[in-house]
Amino acid sequence: MSTGTGVRVTEPPAHPAPRKLAGPRFRPGETAFRLLLLCCLAVGIIFLGVLITYVLVEAWPRLDSRLWENFPSIRRPENAGAQSAIFGTIWVIAFTALFCLPTGIMAAIYLEEYADQNRWYNRMIELNIQNLAAVPSIIYGILGLGLLARELDLGTTVLTASLTLSLLVLPVVIIASREAIRAVPQSIRQASLALGATQWQTIWRQVLPAAVPGIATGSILALSRAIGEAAPLLLLGAVTYVAFNPEGLESAYTVLPIQIFGWISQSREEFHHLAAAGIVILLAILLLMNAAAIWLRNRFSKRW
Repeated sequence: MSTGTGVRVTEPPAHPAPRKLAGPRFRPGETAFRLLLLCCLAVGIIFLGVLITYVLVEAWPRLDSRLWENFPSIRRPENAGAQSAIFGTIWVIAFTALFCLPTGIMAAIYLEEYADQNRWYNRMIELNIQNLAAVPSIIYGILGLGLLARELDLGTTVLTASLTLSLLVLPVVIIASREAIRAVPQSIRQASLALGATQWQTIWRQVLPAAVPGIATGSILALSRAIGEAAPLLLLGAVTYVAFNPEGLESAYTVLPIQIFGWISQSREEFHHLAAAGIVILLAILLLMNAAAIWLRNRFSKRW
């Protein structure tokens, strides 16, 4: 377009009208799959709620101080308790943690920070750890019975149970610790080494503090698995009736899963109420351990 002054002015080209974004397409298959997942989740939650409600109703007559103040009794179930099983569980799990946690964490540090992945024996170690994590617990009970109780002549003691459960959860601790250490960014290691720190100083002061949430969570969940195991201890000869608390590593013992198994085996209804009360105590201990894992994860977690 020309003006009166002789200057030609071009008009800007007209912009096309913006396209309307199409709404989300309806996919029947995706919707049906999501509904199927929600139904599976609902079924699991409903059954869990029904089981917990049933256990609480059955245990209600015996949820009192007698449960943790009295020792087990075969003749008088109305006054029986689970003090020896509670203290036996604490003893066994405490020494299980003492044996397996340092070993598992140090093994994870070696495999992640020091091991040469090109070496065949390191690959063999990793393969064996992954395979051992899926071995049924009854196999560890057979191993503990044949090697620890009989070959090493440790007998049916707290030490034998702790070592057997340590072998059971050790692969889980190693795998969880390795994942936590691997999640620490490489830039932190490189910055520490660039400032003159040694590899061990970098691991001790930078990597491990950053990996504490994952290591603690995995360790507590592994111990939560160990605290509910009954099959390995039954093979080791753990007795269902113990009227005293353990006094050392060489003491006889019983634990809550074994005591619950013994009460359920009885025919009288009072013992069934006791078994349900023991299940409630065991669930309470597991919830406390899981709550501690969640607290540690939230307390020490870092965002990179």
